[in-house]
Amino acid sequence: MRGTVPGLGIPYPIGGLLPAVYQEDFFAQRFTAGLDEVLAPVVSTLDCLDAYLDPALAPADFLDWLAGWLGLDLAEHLTPQRRRALLARACDLYRARGTAPGLREHLELVFGGRVEVTDTGGVVIGPLRPGQVPGGSAAGPALRVRIAPAVAVSPLLVEEFVARVKPAHVTHVVEVLQA
Repeated sequence: MRGTVPGLGIPYPIGGLLPAVYQEDFFAQRFTAGLDEVLAPVVSTLDCLDAYLDPALAPADFLDWLAGWLGLDLAEHLTPQRRRALLARACDLYRARGTAPGLREHLELVFGGRVEVTDTGGVVIGPLRPGQVPGGSAAGPALRVRIAPAVAVSPLLVEEFVARVKPAHVTHVVEVLQA
């Protein structure tokens, strides 16, 4: 929660910006000093706005807010370092969304460890060249995901995550290898 910060100054006190007649008025100076104290965190935040929008520098409680701007769902089990890495790579993840390498990278960022994503029936493995047609099978597109996460996670959690980030028309099989 943000609030007043004891001892935080304001670069341009309001009392010094008033006309000369009010700069000599004791009440006006005390009143504007109170405003300075309340406005100091706002001015400080605006002066440092770029740091709030940078995933590497943003306060930990702002990471979920940044993720909401980008449409990312940050799971509660993620450490702040992993959340920052995921936010920093968000644009690249969206660019590769729907491809096996994109899914693999997304899984590595969220769960860590080793991840293998294999096409078992016509999924686009990488970018297609003009005129190139993706392969396919009678069963339709399918993925096989094998993951050995860095920390023990519920297979159901991985299953739900894969179902959310893969293309909707692609079937999948998830195998979680616990350490």
